Amino acid sequence: MEIRKGSTADIPAIVGLFDGAMEWLVSQGRTGQWGERPWSQRPQAVAMVEEYVAKGQPWIAEVDGAPVGTLTLSEGPGSYVEPAGEPERYVHLLAARHGSGAGAALLAHAVQETRRAGVPLLRVDCYAGDDGKLVAFYEANGFVRTEAFIGPDGVWPGQVLARRV
Repeated sequence: MEIRKGSTADIPAIVGLFDGAMEWLVSQGRTGQWGERPWSQRPQAVAMVEEYVAKGQPWIAEVDGAPVGTLTLSEGPGSYVEPAGEPERYVHLLAARHGSGAGAALLAHAVQETRRAGVPLLRVDCYAGDDGKLVAFYEANGFVRTEAFIGPDGVWPGQVLARRV
């Protein structure tokens, strides 16, 4: 697996990775996170990807030149989470092909990039509903829970996690 810096040219591949992740979640009966409609069919989701990728640092994990995962780093959270009050990097748009190992590899890469920038804190937020497996994934990758939140829709349960680097 190789991890390379992405660009706005990768937006179709990034949206495709989210469509694939969503298809897997739906096949598991786990629709609470994103619903059932593919991201590529939701203009608001595509616009969000375009915004984060244009403003942040996208990274693409590839196997034999094919994308298997992505994440974008930025200098802070989305508008629904309070900034940390200190320099931080924030993980947005993490998606990986299930079972590929790309999610963990991308998080390890995000830690390296955050350290390289001389920033002491890496944070992420995620869906905290259903069986809690997504929160557990971040915890298994060295993050600790900080604060819970409810998404902008007033229903979606979220969790912020942090890792000192």
